[in-house]
Amino acid sequence: MEYLRAFLVGGLFCVLGQILIDKTKLTPARILVTYVVAGVVLTAVGLYKPIADWAGAGATVPLTGFGYTLAKGVQEGVAEHGLLGAITGGITSTAGGITAAIFLGVLVAFLCKPKPKG
Repeated sequence: MEYLRAFLVGGLFCVLGQILIDKTKLTPARILVTYVVAGVVLTAVGLYKPIADWAGAGATVPLTGFGYTLAKGVQEGVAEHGLLGAITGGITSTAGGITAAIFLGVLVAFLCKPKPKG
């Protein structure tokens, strides 16, 4: 059942993104930023945690989950370190994911040969 819930919520995010691509003039970069900001806003108002608890990876893996992790890190940072935690909390909570993305991006760049377009 856990896989089904993750699939449904993750798929819903994908469908929403595809609708935004097809029906609006938003660029993919703006849609990605919108997803991250939506994750932060939904976390701030207390709506994203129940979704993440129910859907698991279907809600924590997409970009909205990155926004959720940023906001959660800021909340924890502020609780521990005050105003300084607002600056450091988000980076601390997402450091593992950012490091993995950079490392894997460099690894793929070394392993693959680019081909010119056309």
